[in-house]
Order: sequence, then structure tokens, then C-alpha cells
Amino acid sequence: MRFKKPLNLLLKEAAETGEGTLKRTLGPGNLVALGIGAIIGAGLFVRTAAAAADHSGPAVTLAFILAAIGCGLAGLCYAEFAAMIPIAGSAYTYSYATMGEMVAWIIGWDLVLEYAVGAATVSIAWSEYLNKLLENFGVDIPYQFCHSPFQSSLQGVHGIINIPALFIIVVLSLVLIRGTQESATLNGIIVVVKVAIVVLFIAIGWNYMKPINHTPYIPVNTGEVAMFHGQKSFLDFFTHDFGKFGWSGIVSAAGVVFFAFIGFDAVSTAAQEAKNPKRDMPIGILVSLAICTLLYVLFGHVLTGVANYKEFAGAGKEASVAYTIDTYMQSYHWLSILVTVAILFGFSSVILVMLLGQSRVFFSMSKDGLVPPVFSAVHPKFKTPYKSNLIFLVFVGLFAAFVPGDIVGDMTSIGTLFAFMLVCIGVIILRKSDPDTPRPFRTPWVPFVPILGAIVCLLMMVGLGEFNWLRLIIWMAIGFVVYFTYSKKHSLIRKGIVSVPKDPEPPMA
Repeated sequence: MRFKKPLNLLLKEAAETGEGTLKRTLGPGNLVALGIGAIIGAGLFVRTAAAAADHSGPAVTLAFILAAIGCGLAGLCYAEFAAMIPIAGSAYTYSYATMGEMVAWIIGWDLVLEYAVGAATVSIAWSEYLNKLLENFGVDIPYQFCHSPFQSSLQGVHGIINIPALFIIVVLSLVLIRGTQESATLNGIIVVVKVAIVVLFIAIGWNYMKPINHTPYIPVNTGEVAMFHGQKSFLDFFTHDFGKFGWSGIVSAAGVVFFAFIGFDAVSTAAQEAKNPKRDMPIGILVSLAICTLLYVLFGHVLTGVANYKEFAGAGKEASVAYTIDTYMQSYHWLSILVTVAILFGFSSVILVMLLGQSRVFFSMSKDGLVPPVFSAVHPKFKTPYKSNLIFLVFVGLFAAFVPGDIVGDMTSIGTLFAFMLVCIGVIILRKSDPDTPRPFRTPWVPFVPILGAIVCLLMMVGLGEFNWLRLIIWMAIGFVVYFTYSKKHSLIRKGIVSVPKDPEPPMA
């Protein structure tokens, strides 16, 4: 038997007001800014150069387009769900209504990779760029206090704790506890600053591009050529040559730069805090995705046009944007400093939205009994899930302080792509099981769009390689242990409770 959460119950929860519920304060402008704030960050400023150097060369722009197609198709599915079921929880909530509790748990656990682990990864990158900025002013944080114990410098100095990464997690968690409206206002300011800097880099850098850096636009993959001419089997090609430039390199690069798009779905986790979710959720998701895709393609084109992609595997590997400006646009050193500041702003807003998304997913899971009640405790004054924020402050903070960032970057991508696949499939299922439910926004061309979205996401997952598949399997195995030892026993649906009780009225502050 599949234990599914009744759709009418979800709609009833969405209409609840009063104590123990989240405050509706976000308009369409807030949601678009929230989406842009989550999307533009580590992916644009870090993963672009890495994907170009290792997989696609200048064709990283095509990788962005492929990733955007997958996100756009999934985004259309997200928009239908978010408008129809305007409640916190994102893909977790949608899958609970369509595919049952087991799949919902898989999604909820999987989203920890996207939000919590992703926030830790970005905070570590934030620490690295803070060091780059401080170097311009003659300040140097000792290596041991800005790196993991598992890292060591070329001089043999071992890291102890990444204090800057832990610092930004603490600050932004406290901002979230203070209130969603305050968080959205801060995020809006950050979005304006970093988008302005990105546009400035594109406009100035356009005049410094060299056509030779874009030749060939798609570097040759010799194994790919040999396979097409029948000189090598597909299995041999896939094992040894897949993703090393050529067309397969574009597929692999799409999986890598997909990290740059993670975040647009975080808009849907704030559905229960939107003033008019039926209208505003599709706007927030699709408009933010469209704006970011345009900026990404232009940014990637300029970056690989000013500096040769091969340089990003060596001297330009770290702080690639600042390296490009300082090396080839020397009269614009001030822009290098501004870009570094924009990167710090960008990373900050990404961390902010990821932490918000994580707490909202566990808020919904707690309401369903799948995780302890502490995750749905709402602050009597600020109306935010403050205990959940504090718990994830500790979890994410430990990760940020003591674990190297490169371990979980691609793992975050593969976990998110898996969630997107299930959302696409969920649209088809819900159209069959609940065809008469009002849908303020309908995904067009069903089932073609959801099926194509799931296929593109799966293609990008394949491009991420076997090691990331293994890590995903291990993470999900841990999740099943938690599910069968706690969640299954405390599930409200399994207990036959048809409505979720409200929290007891908290004491006045």
C-alpha cells in the first residue's frame, strides 16, 4: 500500500493561518529576487571555468544551454505543483501527494544534499574568495584557520578549522531566524549588486575577447571520433573517453555547471510564505531561471573569449574571474576587486536561500511526523522555524569548518537532478490520479514536457560519473535506515491521522 498525503489535506494546510504557521510576506518581486539570489553564485563564478577546463572548452555556453533546458522543463513541472499546492516543502510535498510516503522520504532526504550540504560547500568557497579580497589590502588569514584539517598547503601547513566559512553560516542563520521578510530584503540588495557586477564584466570584457580562444569552439575528443568511425566500442569510449571534450564533454560539463542552476526550485519551498502563491510561484520560478540563463551564456562566452580555457586548469584554476581580469584586462584591476566583492555577495545570497530551503523542507516533514517535532517549532514573535535553523546551523557549520569543499560539489548536483526527475514524473501521475483539481498554472504539452525533462536530468546525472552515483547510493542507504527506524513509526498518515494538529500556542515573547 502506498501511503499518499491527500491533496485536499495539502490544500487545507496551505489555507491555514494563525499560530504555528508561517507568515505570508513575499510578493512576486521577492520571489524572483529569491530565485536569482539562489541561482547566481558558486556555479557562475567557480564551476564555469572548471567545466570549460576539464570537459567542454569554449562550448561551456552550450553546456549552460543544455542544463537550462533540463531546469526549464523541470521548472515548468515545479510551477504547476507550486501553484496548485502552495505549501512549504518543495519536491518533498509534491511527491508525497503523487507517489507516496516512501518516495517523499527519498526526496526529502535527498534535498539535504541540495540545501544543507550545498550551503556548506558554498560557504567554503566564500572563505576562499574572502582571502582573495583581503590580499588586496595586505591582510592574510593564516592557512590553518581557513582550511579543513584534511587539507595542507604546498608548504606543508595543515588546516585546523575554516573559521570564515563557519562565520558566514552563523551570521546568515541568525538572519533567517530574525524573519523571512528581513531575509528577503537583504537578499534583494545582494541580488542588485551582484547582477550589476556580472553585467559590467560582460560589457567590458566583450571588447577583450580574442577569436582564437574560441577556436575550436568544441575541442576534439579523439575517443569520440574513434567510436564514430567504428574503431572503438561504446563501452570502451564510455569508460575511458566520455566527458573529455567533444559532444560528450558538453554533456559532462552540463552536469558540472548544473550546480550553477541549483536554487530556482528553492523558490517553491517558500510557497507558504507567498502572498499570492497561485500567481506568484510560476513567475518567481520561471522568470528567475530565464534571467540567469541569459547571464550565464553571455558570461561563459566572455570568460572563455578573454582567457583560453586551458589556463583554467592551471594558473587560473582558483578565482578564475579575478585571474582573467588581472591578466588580460589589467587597466581594470578595480573591476577585479568589485567582482570578488560580487562573488562574496553572490555566495552569501546562495547560502541564505539554501538554508531557508532546508529548514522549510524539514518543517513540512516534521508536520507529517517523518522527522522530530522540533523541526516545525515556530518562533512566537518572528514566525520562523528557529529551532530547525539552529540545528542546521550546527550541522552545516561543522561541515563548513572541517570538510573540504570539493568532496560534495558534484554530489549536490546529482542529488538535485534526482529530485528534479521525480518532480517531472509526479506531474504525469497527478494528472492521472487527480485530473479535476484546479491548476492555476498547467505544465504545457504533458506528458511530453515532463518526460523530456526527466530524460535530460538523467543524461546530466550520467555525465557526472560513477563515483557520484556511488556517493548518492550510500547517502540514500543512510536515509533508509533513518526512515525505517524513526519516520515510518511516527508517520501521521500511517497512524490514520487525517489532519495535522496545530502546534500548541507558544508563550508570548
